[in-house]
Amino acid sequence: MGGKFPETFTKITYVDGEPTTITLRRVRLDLRVDDKVKTHTFDQDVVHIGGTADNDLILEDETVSRNHCQIYVEGEHYLVRDLGSTNGTFINDVRIKDAWLEPDCLLRLGNTELRFNATSEKLRVTPSDKTQFGDLIGGDAKMREVYTILEKIAPTDATVVIGGETGTGKEVVARTIHGQSRRATGPFMVFDCGAVPENLIESELFGHEKGSFTGAVSQRRGVFEMADGGTVFLDELGELALELQPKLLRVLEQREVKRVGGNKSIKVNVRVVAATNRNLEEEVRAGRFREDLFYRLSVVRVGMPPLRDRKDDVPMLVMHFLRNGHFNRDRDGGRRVTQLSRMALDQLLAYDWPGNVRELSNVVERAVSFAESDTIQVADLPSHLIKQHLSVERSYPDILPIASSKTVPDAPIVPDSFAKFKDSKEKWVSSFERDYIEQLLRRNGNNISHAAREADIDRKYFRKLMKKYGITAN
Repeated sequence: MGGKFPETFTKITYVDGEPTTITLRRVRLDLRVDDKVKTHTFDQDVVHIGGTADNDLILEDETVSRNHCQIYVEGEHYLVRDLGSTNGTFINDVRIKDAWLEPDCLLRLGNTELRFNATSEKLRVTPSDKTQFGDLIGGDAKMREVYTILEKIAPTDATVVIGGETGTGKEVVARTIHGQSRRATGPFMVFDCGAVPENLIESELFGHEKGSFTGAVSQRRGVFEMADGGTVFLDELGELALELQPKLLRVLEQREVKRVGGNKSIKVNVRVVAATNRNLEEEVRAGRFREDLFYRLSVVRVGMPPLRDRKDDVPMLVMHFLRNGHFNRDRDGGRRVTQLSRMALDQLLAYDWPGNVRELSNVVERAVSFAESDTIQVADLPSHLIKQHLSVERSYPDILPIASSKTVPDAPIVPDSFAKFKDSKEKWVSSFERDYIEQLLRRNGNNISHAAREADIDRKYFRKLMKKYGITAN
């Protein structure tokens, strides 16, 4: 057997100039009972079949074993594995242990026959109209594409790998997936593969029996057992030691764990979401990550954009941190800081944020602690973030005009709350662009070339903005 199903590997495809697409795969099993066909569809990557309630497909047939077989994905292929059943698993009347599945093939388990097929749905991912999804914040098109993808995959039990730089919010994505899933009322367990000593990882993940090693003074459940009925989030997956990867693969395939020092296999019902800032394909090629585990995990892969690629979200994120951060509370529970000054925002937008959203959150928290009023000023920001030409606010006492034509050194422009995002953003962007262009022209003696060079934008585009807002270089 070696049939391959076109586009069955659930994946997200990003192609320059082409729409983002996501391909969702499902297993379809047609069961004939009393001359009637009942179709069962599954969206997870491993489907367990047997006679007991802990299976995905329960067959009421005395010739079917309690845990008879499983159907699973490897790369872009589907396979079936017999789990030591009494009466065997057959494909087209040939008894098998492990075998590839081809479209429309006939599976026989005891006296029960199932017809196997795989379906795939290729969906175009268009940006959502939301500016928040679960705990994720942002109106940039890249983020709104992520929202659309999460809306599709969160209700399923598909395994998800979240990629992206450190600080982009991968754990927030995992919590959002859990919160939007059928498992939302179950536990959400976090395990950082890079933070636990290697000699303790196996015990932390799978548990241990009393006396199984020095210091094991009592029996202990592992993360997978404690997450039963919910979601396990494996952070920094690329840090997992190579010798432990087969044991993780077993959990994903068999949905059971064996404690350190134990002989009994314990069934677990969990969804796995993992995150990594490493390129797992390169890790596989380098021999540091198992290929079979890579395929088992990579059912759906979501990439989080770095903050430098979605700077339009900075004002919204700042106000979110100010509204919700515990650090921004006075003794009475009110907000200490409610606004961000124009020049402070200018500095935040000019910075590239190597630490991403996490760094921005830390900067806002620091600024609140330094702020002497209800508005964050440039002086409240860390020195490494401040561009030299704006390092001292008092040097520019009359640069930024506000709508009333009154000039102040640092007028607050970011409101404490937003109306409709689109309207609020357009109003803010127009105000910012107009005042920013005027400021640059004044600073550069109305020399358009110098002003455009300082702003690091094309001279023609600078002139276009001047024309848009009726600004002349007098």
